[in-house]
Amino acid sequence: IASGGASAQLSSGFYSRSCPGMLKAVRSALHPAIARERRVGASIVRLFFHDCFVQGCDASLLLDDAPGLRGEKNATPNKNSARGFEVIDAVKAAVEGCCPGVVSCADLGGPSWEVKMGRRDSTTASFNGAENNIPPPTSGLANLTSLFAAQGLSQKDMVALSGAHTIGLARCTNFRDHIYNDTNIDAGFARSRQSGCPRATGSGDNNLAPLDLQTPTVFENDYYKNLVQKRGLLHSDQELFNGGAADTLVREYVGSQSAFFKDFVEGMIKMGDITPLTGSNGQIRMNCRRVN
Repeated sequence: IASGGASAQLSSGFYSRSCPGMLKAVRSALHPAIARERRVGASIVRLFFHDCFVQGCDASLLLDDAPGLRGEKNATPNKNSARGFEVIDAVKAAVEGCCPGVVSCADLGGPSWEVKMGRRDSTTASFNGAENNIPPPTSGLANLTSLFAAQGLSQKDMVALSGAHTIGLARCTNFRDHIYNDTNIDAGFARSRQSGCPRATGSGDNNLAPLDLQTPTVFENDYYKNLVQKRGLLHSDQELFNGGAADTLVREYVGSQSAFFKDFVEGMIKMGDITPLTGSNGQIRMNCRRVN
């Protein structure tokens, strides 16, 4: 987790003088992209998660492969899966038009809470970190908890941040085993998902299904209601409500959407504090995909 010195240098008003139009520029590119495809919102949140779990929140995920640099985009958790990079490019272009060379790629974003800023971009990436640090959809509760703990995040943070799966879609290859082989799944729900995800590997691997059965484009607590009904799409989702230590939190979020929102925001802020580069460390990339 970030040292006190590094995270203390981050602040929600970091660009208030150097780039006062920054948030407006971000919204000018981000909002139309989400209007065109609602799934993009979920994709951008996932990029943040996959970036922060590898070398900290340093935009290392955005780097393309280059001579002498093996990026993270082709690691198993990201290949044919991480998406929204072109939206980040559009946001970066809008911000550069507003104040060139001021805002890092690691700071781009615009959700509805006070996001701390002041990060700088890494000049390296870690393919191995992406392979090993990001929880796969086959994870059990113990593995999920330990991988989050390795980033300084509690089990409560993990359960709350998993609620991001109240929006977005998943590929058949990531939930096939759960809908055909697991027993902790509602039989009717399994059958409905099997209709769009054939049992044979390689058949329909990229077919999509909503992570939240009821409202895949609305951010609320239905994700947890699904878990209680054994309708989690991923094995790792249902592990949060499977007779283990996380059951109590899931029930709390079912009963109180405001408790979920509060803990989700706290988790996102903590995740944003994971080992940021600040001050003279790192750089402000002109192009998010390449080191300067």
